[in-house]
Amino acid sequence: EMESKVSEGGLNVTLTIRLLMHGKVRGSYSGGKGETVKKMREESGARINISEGNCPERIVTITGPTDAIFKAFAMIAYKFEEDITNSMSNSTATSKPPVTLRLVVPASQCGSLIGKGGSKIKEIRESTGAQVQVAGDMLPNSTERAVTISGTPDAIIQCVKQICVVMLESPPKGATIPYRPKPASTPVIFAGGQAYTIQGQYAIPHPDQLTKLHQLAMQQTPFTPLGQTTPAFPGCSLGSVAGKQQSSIALPVPALTMFPCICPGLDASPPASTHELTIPNDLIGCIIGRQGTKINEIRQMSGAQIKIANATEGSSERQITITGTPANISLAQYLINAR
Repeated sequence: EMESKVSEGGLNVTLTIRLLMHGKVRGSYSGGKGETVKKMREESGARINISEGNCPERIVTITGPTDAIFKAFAMIAYKFEEDITNSMSNSTATSKPPVTLRLVVPASQCGSLIGKGGSKIKEIRESTGAQVQVAGDMLPNSTERAVTISGTPDAIIQCVKQICVVMLESPPKGATIPYRPKPASTPVIFAGGQAYTIQGQYAIPHPDQLTKLHQLAMQQTPFTPLGQTTPAFPGCSLGSVAGKQQSSIALPVPALTMFPCICPGLDASPPASTHELTIPNDLIGCIIGRQGTKINEIRQMSGAQIKIANATEGSSERQITITGTPANISLAQYLINAR
């Protein structure tokens, strides 16, 4: 009964739903001078705010009566589908990917959303046709979790309606620490023993901490094998990786969001070579990181190609192959050891 009231907008309840978007998606969603979001506000009657800041992720906060929230979500879902259709016209892909949205939900409400033995989330999936996944971990520095929903726009709208019912029936318990996306790090490249940040069309020498890191890596050839302690340098203490001690690097090694960058005249690269090393199976996860985030950072920072072999039956180790210039390989090894 409550669900029918909510879906018909019969409950005059004000709700706030938070949505996590990538910056590039947010750009298309805002439209020129924010025209798209302005139109969504006017037509749905919901308040829609997008968090500011130089962050790869943005929080979109949608507040209003339930019917206004559903209208706003319908407009967002159809806008996303339109963007997918437009992007497919320029690609060779044949199957159309589903629309995917990430809600940010207080962790204290996620239990009700999942239900006993997963019964509620299963019911939502079956009745709406949408895929729903509740993240196991909280978002960094918050008490909120990401809830990913994907499917057709109609399935997503029905799914959001049912999630709203759960949120109304089970209010958050205790204080909620909201998730705030962190600013993106400035892209960094290494060339000729110097670190540079890319600003517009120019490569600007980077503050000396990263240059010191690069120089240190250059001095580490041949590199200390994993499992042995690494020579220390001021402000840096690295434990033994094989001994599973926690590495503690005082010098900042930013999580880079770097794209391949060509800066003419900065570096005459020596010929590429290949180096192989082995890592215990039980440590490979901390080098790869969630969904490959850490290994991608190491690839981007070092400029090396890094391939991790699949696990072989009966072996307790995984082989890593690093390809690049000697400087690339040294830095990649250094960063792997630091992890």
